[in-house]
Amino acid sequence: MADSQPPRRRSTRSTSAAAKRSTPKAKPAKPVEPVEVAPAAEPAKPVETDEPVDTDEPGPGVEQAASPRAAAAAPTAAPEPDTPQGPRSPARRRRVLLTGGAGFVGGAVARVLAERGDDVVALVRDARRAQALTDLGATVLEDDLSDVDRLTDVLRETAPDAAIHAAGSYRVGIRREERGAMWDANVGTTTRILDAAERAGTPRIVYVSTVNAFGNTHGRVVDETYRRNLAEGFVSWYDETKYGAHEVVEQRTRGGAPIVIAMPSQVYGPRDHSAVGEQLSRAAAGKLGYRALDEVGLGLVHVDDLAVGIVAVLDRGEIGRQYVLSGPTTTLADAITLAASIAGRKAPGLRVPTSLLSAFAPIGGAIGQPNLREVISASSGVTYWATADRAAEELGWTPRDLQTGFRDVFGSNAAGSGTFGAG
Repeated sequence: MADSQPPRRRSTRSTSAAAKRSTPKAKPAKPVEPVEVAPAAEPAKPVETDEPVDTDEPGPGVEQAASPRAAAAAPTAAPEPDTPQGPRSPARRRRVLLTGGAGFVGGAVARVLAERGDDVVALVRDARRAQALTDLGATVLEDDLSDVDRLTDVLRETAPDAAIHAAGSYRVGIRREERGAMWDANVGTTTRILDAAERAGTPRIVYVSTVNAFGNTHGRVVDETYRRNLAEGFVSWYDETKYGAHEVVEQRTRGGAPIVIAMPSQVYGPRDHSAVGEQLSRAAAGKLGYRALDEVGLGLVHVDDLAVGIVAVLDRGEIGRQYVLSGPTTTLADAITLAASIAGRKAPGLRVPTSLLSAFAPIGGAIGQPNLREVISASSGVTYWATADRAAEELGWTPRDLQTGFRDVFGSNAAGSGTFGAG
């Protein structure tokens, strides 16, 4: 919790970048036509990981800027025309508050917003990690998301047209003593953001959830109407915390809160480091010696496509509705084979049986995985499959196919340079 005297908020906005907004440079997925916001929510990793993905995890209190409203002043801008690279600018420039902007997915969302002319106010735990946001011309405010009163002040002073909550913690196989921190990062932070937004009267909120909220789909490709069987329990602590956060959001929505939920699948793209990504990247580099737990079923979505999808949810999503943003469904085994093939390599033939991994579970710490049982339970025989048909029909969003996406990450010009993340 924060001290009794909240620290000052420090803005790290680059005035030169703010004064020189550029036309779109990034190349996210298919274009979506935004509509003006009216004023008024991953699959678990089958291997070890120590990194949160697309998160700006809550941490200790940090120094804050004295006047977010002054720092986030937003001049008007003329709308941009439609382009094949992404959504055109809305009729007027809007201000969007974003959490998790220093992360993998959040950073991609910030690029889409900024490059189409929106004014981005990014709350980050450590501004030293946010140079890319500053370069985009975003207003960067340091905040650990731990104090509702402080968050309320930020929302009131910056007065955004909408907020996107993309911060959280993604880790599978954590120690028991780390569970409290993950619960707070996923459930606690979400609750505080929603409390602050309600107090401040924020007119629209996009919560970035995950298809992991559906749990194990048992080989079915499900849609937004699917409800997991809670009697089956949870496959990981991450699974339980993201389900808990998703439930909090749905309860607030039923109470009339202006929330739309985005539900990404497993995310991939350049410049990310996750456990699934390490396997794919090493396969593409010809350095993956063996495969394990590769029967896990995933939907794989390119990070640029996902960012466009989240902005489409912001622009066009119906309040109270949720939208799966999943890429094509596959298995980790097939993804490894494709990544290796795209890079001109041969996929490893050696596969470690799950039974052997289970035998090593009691001594997992000795092989670098202190909770190997959870890694196995989150992967063995588990599928995280969902369809994005609703997003296609209502938002006009369609992700690229795996061949195209993998060529972007593992093709001849990018071989060995790309890794994957999780939603």
